[in-house]
Amino acid sequence: MGSRKTIFIVDDHPLFREGLKTIIARDVNYEIMGEAGNGRTGLAAIKQKKPDLVIVDISLPDKSGIQLTHEIRSQLPKTHIMIVSMHSQIDYIAEAFQAGATGYVVKDSASERLLQGLETIARGEYYLDSSISHEVVEKLMKFPIKEAKIVDADYGALTPREQEVMRLLAEGLSTKEAAEELFISPKTIENHRANIMKKLDLHSTIELVRYAARLGLIDVELWKR
Repeated sequence: MGSRKTIFIVDDHPLFREGLKTIIARDVNYEIMGEAGNGRTGLAAIKQKKPDLVIVDISLPDKSGIQLTHEIRSQLPKTHIMIVSMHSQIDYIAEAFQAGATGYVVKDSASERLLQGLETIARGEYYLDSSISHEVVEKLMKFPIKEAKIVDADYGALTPREQEVMRLLAEGLSTKEAAEELFISPKTIENHRANIMKKLDLHSTIELVRYAARLGLIDVELWKR
């Protein structure tokens, strides 16, 4: 691969960042240039350091990783971005690539596939985690850009964290499961849920699921398979 490729990591979980650094350290072709726990700090450092590769988590405390990806690619078009996320659902994957990411790895398989993915995107090629089902990949190839996410004012009024919680709840996760996924307390999830329902004028979980399906935030057809 020639000279060492520089990498910057943006993820709000310190332990997971340490895990990523341990994996990357196995390959002498890479050098960790820096890390950040939120999008704002990460973007400022990335603009200054100009790394070759950036690893971004979708769920960040101040903005979504999708938004951050778009901002990075807008200002540093030669920087390649790898999304490392707990989600393998089509909506997240499609949005990530539409925003400018060139790779996508599911967190559960990062220890096995991260280095392969980094090598692939460093060559300027696209990489999609092979653990993601063929059905999702087939749907991804036909996935349209959903303007509803952009023009729906109520959804746009939710904070990035509320949007994350909403998707998890709409996907069928319990309060406890959503809390475990986001490394926050069940009480915090309940508070977010209450705010979401109020902002969207929804009154039941069924209404929440229908709203998410209408915006394309969940893939109902994929669930039926």
